[in-house]
Amino acid sequence: HNNFGIILWKSRIIIYKGIITSMKKKIAETVEQEINEGEVFFLKEEHAPYNTSSRELYFRNKNIWLFRGDSLDECLFDKEFIDLIVTSPPYNVGIEYNSNDDTLAYEHYLDFSHKWINNCFSWTKKQGRLLLNIPLDKNKGGHRSVGADLTTIAKKIGWKYHSTIVWNEGNISRRTAWGSWKSASAPYVIAPVELIVILYKDSWKKTMGSKISDVSRDEFMEWTNGLWTFNGESKKRIGHPAPFPRQLPYRCIKLFSYVNDVVFDPFCGSGTTLIEAHLNKRRAIGIELDKDYCEIAKKRISNEITLFD
Repeated sequence: HNNFGIILWKSRIIIYKGIITSMKKKIAETVEQEINEGEVFFLKEEHAPYNTSSRELYFRNKNIWLFRGDSLDECLFDKEFIDLIVTSPPYNVGIEYNSNDDTLAYEHYLDFSHKWINNCFSWTKKQGRLLLNIPLDKNKGGHRSVGADLTTIAKKIGWKYHSTIVWNEGNISRRTAWGSWKSASAPYVIAPVELIVILYKDSWKKTMGSKISDVSRDEFMEWTNGLWTFNGESKKRIGHPAPFPRQLPYRCIKLFSYVNDVVFDPFCGSGTTLIEAHLNKRRAIGIELDKDYCEIAKKRISNEITLFD
């Protein structure tokens, strides 16, 4: 009787293992199907999340869409389609972009910021998130609390504040002036860090999407510490006046989005966000105003896909 019970118990374990294996296989097949169907969905013109008469589809490869257009154009998209925005807008610190004036009066810069942040809010899903890489402050053209001011604008628009990551750039020095040298008269204090402000639309908890996270235990533990330290990117190597390093979108995408989510960058630049989104099995949509930068992004994306896919 005891032997029969042991045999029956072992048989049940084998059956349960078979069921679990079958379920895992079915889940994997479902996810793959969702990814493929997601790609087809975005390809169908009647479902395209953009105004075809307003913008130029500059480049497409697999699950990446790069548009040449202006993120200030509220008619660019007419649907809520974004799961995660990872972007670094112009800082208004005198960088020589091809197609953007980076020397606006501060009030005009805040108006510019309001327009694109508001547009992104309209295009983002209810559970969507915005990870905004901006300076803590600036002293060029007057001392300004850029991080606080843009966060305030976003909150007035309707974005909800979650937290802030402080990025210690390591090899980047923002020391351009000392003020009153070795004197209490008027010294300047400069923090060699940038911010990644974390905002969300309606609900912080994600209940929609594939629900598949691919962040490892070690990554999760390290990245949920709000001080990130890694080097900035070389302008000369990328060919863009203000590229950000791949570690930045890589961490943001892995930590704050699911596999197959739609990742968006309204200031695509050299295409770094799109590359990292694709390599980590997300769908990527980017906007870039300047044709030369679109071409840089196109070449980088094509090279990376060929290299890693």
